Amino acid sequence: MATILYRIGRWSFRRRRLVGGLWLGAVVLAVLAGVTAPAGEEEDISMPGTESQKAFDLLDQRFPQSNSQGADARLVFRAPDGQQVTATDNKAAIEDAIGSVADGKQVAEATDPFETEAISDDGTTAYSTITYTEAAVDLTGSTKKALEDASAQARDAGLTAEIGGSVLDAEVSPGGTTEMIGVAIAAVVLILTLGSLVAAGLSLMSAFTGVAISFGLISALSVALGLTSTVAILSLMLGLAVGIDYALFITTRYREERGRGVEPEEAAGLAVGTAGSAVVFAGAMVMIALVGLGVVGIPELTKMGLGGAGAVALAVLVALTLVPALFGLFGRRVLSRASRKALRHPESVRAARPGLGARWARFVLRRPAAVLLVAGLGLGAVALPALSLELGLPGDESKPVETTQRQAYDLLSDGFGPGFNGPLTVVVDVSRSVAPEGAVDQVVDSLRAEDGIASVDEPVLNEAKDTAVITAVPTTSPTSTETKDLVKEIRSDAAGVEADTGADIAVTGNTALNIDISEAMADALLPYLSVVIGLAFVLLMVVFRSILVPLKAALGFLLSVGAAFGTLVAVFQWGWGADLIGIDQTGPVMSLMPILIIGIVFGLAMDYEVFLFTRVREAYAHGASPDDAIIEGFRHSGRVVAAAAIIMVSVFAGFIGLHNPTIQTMGVGLASAVAFDAFVVRMAIAPAVMALLGHRAWWMPRILNRVLPNVDIEGEALRGHTAEPTTVPAGAGRP
Repeated sequence: MATILYRIGRWSFRRRRLVGGLWLGAVVLAVLAGVTAPAGEEEDISMPGTESQKAFDLLDQRFPQSNSQGADARLVFRAPDGQQVTATDNKAAIEDAIGSVADGKQVAEATDPFETEAISDDGTTAYSTITYTEAAVDLTGSTKKALEDASAQARDAGLTAEIGGSVLDAEVSPGGTTEMIGVAIAAVVLILTLGSLVAAGLSLMSAFTGVAISFGLISALSVALGLTSTVAILSLMLGLAVGIDYALFITTRYREERGRGVEPEEAAGLAVGTAGSAVVFAGAMVMIALVGLGVVGIPELTKMGLGGAGAVALAVLVALTLVPALFGLFGRRVLSRASRKALRHPESVRAARPGLGARWARFVLRRPAAVLLVAGLGLGAVALPALSLELGLPGDESKPVETTQRQAYDLLSDGFGPGFNGPLTVVVDVSRSVAPEGAVDQVVDSLRAEDGIASVDEPVLNEAKDTAVITAVPTTSPTSTETKDLVKEIRSDAAGVEADTGADIAVTGNTALNIDISEAMADALLPYLSVVIGLAFVLLMVVFRSILVPLKAALGFLLSVGAAFGTLVAVFQWGWGADLIGIDQTGPVMSLMPILIIGIVFGLAMDYEVFLFTRVREAYAHGASPDDAIIEGFRHSGRVVAAAAIIMVSVFAGFIGLHNPTIQTMGVGLASAVAFDAFVVRMAIAPAVMALLGHRAWWMPRILNRVLPNVDIEGEALRGHTAEPTTVPAGAGRP
């Protein structure tokens, strides 16, 4: 692989104008496609095969005139202090507001709260349920504006009016202040690390190239493929983070080769052949983990995985081709001032002092047991809250308090009870029952006898009279443990009713669907983690030709992921520091996050493992002692890996400021996981373990050594190219 990449690097350097022009054309086409495409919108998460989803599908079949997962809205009204909604003026204002939306082309029904008795016991709050014939993604702008105008009309009449439901769910647009701060921090770190504005700009330029193409393509395909803003933002996060890091690694190796006096084109080939091999391997690990998310069976998670994998693939391609082309275009300006001076006057070069990476490695080697104990116990303590991890899906209760959806949620909860925002829909299929009416009545009686049920509506039958829909309102909130237990109890009791009546009973609704998805994700977490750890072990065994080094890497990955989960629980469930990032309401961690974080961090953790310890292995293979090999590896790669980790943490943390629970959870989880993995696991625990193992760290059974393929990630095949670097005189070697 190293030889092929070496040739790609040299070709890209020679054909730099062609390569740059092709990538520029790709950026322009992708951006134009994204700008001219219609905007996509949020979609509800679904999971085929669950009881809730099967019930939704049955409702679509038995109630064809309605869309069980179509958009819905609740227009909530509250009377001024000391008044009731039934007062003449207030009632007229409410009826006028509802009437203004009832005749919309996409409106299936708009209920009158005075006819449906949708008024709170104290008479201060009322609501109208508005159902639509289309899903939220298919609603027109005029339909949404009509709803907002109705709310404004009621406010003008002196009422409090807010809108809940899925109608106003919109895409979250990146490009806010916090994201820009993250990118600015990344730029500063690049400048300090590389000592050159041009080299820093080169890394940013290459990352932005990949991000622009992936973001443009996802925007262009958002409606056709149902890609949500979360998919686009995940691709942006990953594309920026890995794009900058991959360019940094290759640029650093190029500058190192140039510092040894290697000609520019040859240095570009060597950089892509060596550091580029690690980039390909690391990128492949991230892509495999992300594509593997499709096995969970949640379409939204599959789309997120494929979108993120596409962004990483583009980042790898850009790093392997555009980065060496930019080396040729920018010439010596890629080098720091000191390096350029050394090339002109090699006789003036002094022996470099040991860098921070080498000094840190020596510190760890002097007291490896103490470092291992402190770092391990520290991560274990941070991971402890993960034992209380609860999974759920965010609803209107998790939105910022200033949004109309959150205010509508609070009004309904205050007026009708906390469970009103998460009603359960019980679907009774009596097509095979000998006594359909009796079966439905028995289900209603069973529901009313359940503890935790506040109210049960009268059943609604379809035209064929073979399916009934019963709405039951819990006494507890949609995300509470009590509601989850209630759903389990209803399903358990339904088995007895089914045996007695021959009816098929299913509990669905958004609350039940969220519970089903959360449980499915929890069940899939350990199997997915096992597959990821197993894959990491095998691939790292191929790379490092060792048993214990991959084992150390896999166990370290578990530590960093556990600490990241502990951070998520502390922030989003317990509320520690939640105010600092604009979280107004604590609750369960979003169901998709643990598996998504495992998939992403798995690849990123292997990035640092490979970039740090391939140099350690290279030194050991050339005769260095185990301790000297660790010092040599950290001397070459420690500072760069630390800078790459800071950049990645900054990029991920920059998205925490978006007021979207999914993105905020992702930002906190990924930023903390990368920080723990890079600075604690790879920089402290890993060298301490290897110091304690000594020569045994590189032990490999002979049979495995013969069977496993040699991917040559260290670039051994290029050894002949690096044997005799040429001292470049002043003014020579310019591309």
